[in-house]
Amino acid sequence: MRVVRKSITRVLTVINQTQKENLKKFYKGKKYKPLDLRPKKTRAMRRRLTKHEEKLKTKKQQRKERLYR
Repeated sequence: MRVVRKSITRVLTVINQTQKENLKKFYKGKKYKPLDLRPKKTRAMRRRLTKHEEKLKTKKQQRKERLYR
């Protein structure tokens, strides 16, 4: 019995892995992905602004920098 269960588990594991790989290929380059395909990281890292968002400046900031160099 143990051998049968192990072999079933092995087959199911491979099936699940191939499914996940296919999903990764499908969602690659798309804007939104399922939660389980997104990078895990830490809670703080996920909530942090992206590098692009950090660099953006408001109109008011841009005007101040232009006037007072």
